[in-house]
Amino acid sequence: MRGTVYKSTGSWYTIKAADGEFYECRIKGKFRIKGIKSTNPIAVGDIVEFAIEEGGDETVGIISAIEERRNYVIRKSVNLSKQTHIIASNLDQVFLLVTLNNPKTYPIFIDRFLATAEAYDIPVTLLFNKIDTYNLEELAEVKYLAELYRNIGYTCIGISAKTGNNVDKVKELMVDKISMFAGNSGAGKSTLINTIEPTLDIKTARISEQHLQGQHTTTFAEMYDLGFGGSIIDTPGIKGFGVVDMDKQEIGDYFPEFFTLKSECKFNNCIHLDEPHCAVKEALDQEKVSWSRYKSYVQIVTGEEENYRTDLFGEKK
Repeated sequence: MRGTVYKSTGSWYTIKAADGEFYECRIKGKFRIKGIKSTNPIAVGDIVEFAIEEGGDETVGIISAIEERRNYVIRKSVNLSKQTHIIASNLDQVFLLVTLNNPKTYPIFIDRFLATAEAYDIPVTLLFNKIDTYNLEELAEVKYLAELYRNIGYTCIGISAKTGNNVDKVKELMVDKISMFAGNSGAGKSTLINTIEPTLDIKTARISEQHLQGQHTTTFAEMYDLGFGGSIIDTPGIKGFGVVDMDKQEIGDYFPEFFTLKSECKFNNCIHLDEPHCAVKEALDQEKVSWSRYKSYVQIVTGEEENYRTDLFGEKK
């Protein structure tokens, strides 16, 4: 039988077969995807082959193969730094929730996520959530950030998952597509999904007043079908997002505004650090390229991000 993985708990997988029925499945013996050292060999969104194993009081499916993924979102494993964790696969798009506070989403987090999505050709829309809670100064900051990323080519939408402001625009983009919601814990992913599809009633939690951090309400990634067509994948809140398996020479290609300037650099192998006549550095001096974006790029290229784990506030730990 062939089906799509809707939920993974690490050892058990909920799979929706072609006939619409759901099956609880597991992996028999060792199962590893060639070339990927991942803590989870099978991820939500994967297309797999499985067979029903009769016996006992329950019907259990045994996964035997996984089809080649057309894309996936991957990051460094939280506990095993040398391994990776595939968050979800076979996506049509990702919505990254951004909040100015409660919790604060730092540009470095956004840029790492965007670079990874670019590497795997996954379109990303930035959702600036909780706009109903911001004062005029904060709204101006949201407008500045949204303009920065729009100029690069990303779709940006200011929303309020709580009041429903502009949620209709998000729904229009989701029709008949497989979408993933991502962001820091407390950014409002579960609340937004409940606003989009109230019948799902996904658990939400208050922000920790002591640390202004989100409380993890989603432990594992899970896919849900939507009444208006398409599916949504809810993911656990991400504290840090380490970039995986990128060669220094190619990282600039995943920053679209850098890539467009690449041909103007004096050297073909310019990595935009100390090389003379670098078009990216010249654009930076002319304020045609964002300093925050360049700072994120340098951190990834130099491997600084690998030396520490960032918490919700982007601080060293």
